[in-house]
Amino acid sequence: MNLNISAWSIRNPVPSLVLFMVLIVLGWFSFSQLAVTRFPNIDVPVVAVTIAQPGAAPSELETQVTKKVEDQIAGITGVKHVTSSIVEGQSTTTVQFELGIPVDRAVNDVKDAVSRIRSELPRGIEEPITQRIDIEGLPILTYAARAPAMTPEALSWFVDDVVTRRLQSVAGVSKVERVGGVTREIRVALDADRLDALGITSGDVNRQLRATSVDLAGGRGEIAGREQAIRALGGADTVEQLRSLRIALPGGRHVRLDEVARITDAVAEPRSFAEVDRAPVVAFAITRGKGASDTVVAAKVAAAVAQLNAAHPGVSMTLIDDAVQYTLNAYNSTMSTLIEGAILAIIVVFLFLRNFRATLIAAIALPLSIVPAFWAMEAMGFSLNLVSLLAITIVTGILVDDAIVEIENIVRHIHMGKSAYRAALEAADEIGLAVIAITATIIAVFVPVSFMGGIAGQYFKQFGLVVAAAVFFSLLVARLITPLLAAYFMRAVPHDDKDGWTIRTYARLLDWSVRHRLVTVALGLVVFAGSIYSMTLLPSGFCRPRTTAA
Repeated sequence: MNLNISAWSIRNPVPSLVLFMVLIVLGWFSFSQLAVTRFPNIDVPVVAVTIAQPGAAPSELETQVTKKVEDQIAGITGVKHVTSSIVEGQSTTTVQFELGIPVDRAVNDVKDAVSRIRSELPRGIEEPITQRIDIEGLPILTYAARAPAMTPEALSWFVDDVVTRRLQSVAGVSKVERVGGVTREIRVALDADRLDALGITSGDVNRQLRATSVDLAGGRGEIAGREQAIRALGGADTVEQLRSLRIALPGGRHVRLDEVARITDAVAEPRSFAEVDRAPVVAFAITRGKGASDTVVAAKVAAAVAQLNAAHPGVSMTLIDDAVQYTLNAYNSTMSTLIEGAILAIIVVFLFLRNFRATLIAAIALPLSIVPAFWAMEAMGFSLNLVSLLAITIVTGILVDDAIVEIENIVRHIHMGKSAYRAALEAADEIGLAVIAITATIIAVFVPVSFMGGIAGQYFKQFGLVVAAAVFFSLLVARLITPLLAAYFMRAVPHDDKDGWTIRTYARLLDWSVRHRLVTVALGLVVFAGSIYSMTLLPSGFCRPRTTAA
């Protein structure tokens, strides 16, 4: 059914013009607000359950904790994979749900499942921690901190206490992770001979240390008419206080801790290291939060690091790895390609139509279709990333198809001796159903890409919907703006029966193809077979990671 909205737009130009003025403003504002990221934000429902039991061996945790948790979680609806990792004193069970399961619901289901078996778990465990795992990819920035006047312990503490706190307050930063450096550790090395002489075991000393070196809530009390919280403070503030801690012995005797053990303020065994130019440094990596822009977060982090360098001249913090620059280069390259593609499309239109006014109308259709698409992207929560920008780049040539069909038919009617106004009315009505069919076909081809399953479907969700949104706006342009501009902007010109070189060459090629049907079909099959074979020569993979020179 053809509603002939083109004729309505020609007779009532103001509503159509106002509509696209509003869409252009919304699109331009949305474009400035869209986050720039390397890849789309994906939402994979993954939940982790961490249960700690200090001092427990991995074999004990496996039978008493991990297996019970896995058996209970396996019955939850939508569970896809359950994996566990066990180290001394801690069991972590990771649950991956089917795509489409709401993450909040997954967290609540896992938390309820663990609560149901809480009474069956050992009494000595700490409170189970159930949390969602956000998949945000690799850190976007990595800095190295150097301080010749500081010890590794002091520099590591500076990064943990000063730098991390400052950067975590930056909007868009989700995590700051230290790489390299050392962690402070108070070591208590027991003297086995001394313990045997006193008739006490290392387990007895460990239990007393755990029972006394802890701060606990002590209830509430009323002091001077006001309610006050009471706490029992047992933790040692200094190493000297820890050394003087009294250890109970059999027979009611007591001994100082430093009489049966050697207490040292040392560092834990390093589990990671960082070097720059073969010199050890303390590095820290910044990961952006979901929905934040790589470029915006990088700029804010750079400003915060500059403030830290100014406030602490004894510490030098320099950027050693920048994934944002790769993202920014890809963004700039894609935008340049988009502009180049638009210019080439306009040139091709001019070569075939050989009409400046008609070419200008086709050129206007491009921004009127692309810019409102950015508004649709923001409304759907998308970002400017490699996938969405790829969709915009690919669709550039498609966006002028509808306008070209409309203009070519209008030009044909003008050559029949009609005025531009009359030609626009009749030609747009005549070709309207074909234009709608073209657009509907393109949308029907690309939209299913957005509903693929698996992780790949999460990445390509934005691809199909961005193409569909841009093509839909191109349909509105073709049915409302293109006939309107043609009616009031084009001029009746005498028809020139002499075709240009481009048309003559195309006509000769088309005539040869029709007269040699078998050869044409054979050539097409050869090209098709060669294309299929070429696919086997290409490397396969979903995502090729970024590599950096060491």
